[in-house]
Amino acid sequence: MIFDDFNLDKCADGLLPVIVQDDVTLRVLMLGYMNREAFERTQAEGRVTFYSRTRQALWTKGETSGNYLLVKDMYADCDGDTLLIKATPIGPTCHRGTTSCFDTPESEGFVRHLQSVVQQRHREMPEGSYTTKLFIKGVKKIAQKVGEEAVESVVEAVDGNRDRFIYEASDMIYHLLVLMEQMGCSIEDMERELALRHR
Repeated sequence: MIFDDFNLDKCADGLLPVIVQDDVTLRVLMLGYMNREAFERTQAEGRVTFYSRTRQALWTKGETSGNYLLVKDMYADCDGDTLLIKATPIGPTCHRGTTSCFDTPESEGFVRHLQSVVQQRHREMPEGSYTTKLFIKGVKKIAQKVGEEAVESVVEAVDGNRDRFIYEASDMIYHLLVLMEQMGCSIEDMERELALRHR
């Protein structure tokens, strides 16, 4: 991808609008603008750099706070006048100290975040972690826990207890994420399977 591929005639002041999305949770983090130099620095360094319209200068997100946005993927939109960057945020993105510059719910995308935590636990196996203990016990124990939580979820649903159902279903989802990691699969694999069925 090169800067000249974009249709800047449609962009205000010749600056390319850039939407930044969390690569894991898919939450939209912020909107900024790039000129050619900002775009090329972003590609070269792997950290999102914008062109500040107020300061009329390049600005690497996190250069003062340390809260960088590390580039994972970059996509042009269908008209070639907007860029989507999927990034890993290091710390909060917004100057207010919030995850996102948009006031969407903080829990948005949390299941994917939890999946990444489970994956990290599996890689590092930290001592004292409940998730580590499950991985040590193996697939049979993890599968048993998924089954137990599924039954408890069903019981609460049949009883019509919404709050308890949410509690038990959340336990089931967590243990299912652990089982999926143990089996070498992910939410993305299930999404692909469901998308195939949807056709």
